[in-house]
Amino acid sequence: MKNILKLEEFAQLGLGIYLFCLLPFDWYWFLILLLLPDIGMIGYLFNSKAGSLTYNLFHHKGLAIMIYLIGALVQLPLLMLAGVILFAHSAMDRIFGFGLKYPDHFKHTHLGTLP
Repeated sequence: MKNILKLEEFAQLGLGIYLFCLLPFDWYWFLILLLLPDIGMIGYLFNSKAGSLTYNLFHHKGLAIMIYLIGALVQLPLLMLAGVILFAHSAMDRIFGFGLKYPDHFKHTHLGTLP
């Protein structure tokens, strides 16, 4: 089952790359911005509860999709870019086993406990 989930996330990463290709931005922007959502870890400087809240905000695919769709509706490519980056980054993280965080500890995720 774990491999099937990783394959699904890989497909979603591919979708994120495809959607980026439809936007009017050079490729280097995708590479530069792909790790930017990890800024959500900054909440862990305060405590695990704040960290899980900020981390999950930047790694929630539903929020990423909503941001992309709002950008598409108002025809704002920068907003669409933000949604694509959040979505692709979240899929990439889940390929490596990093899931949404529980408030008790950074290593406790919805995909299991990190080593």
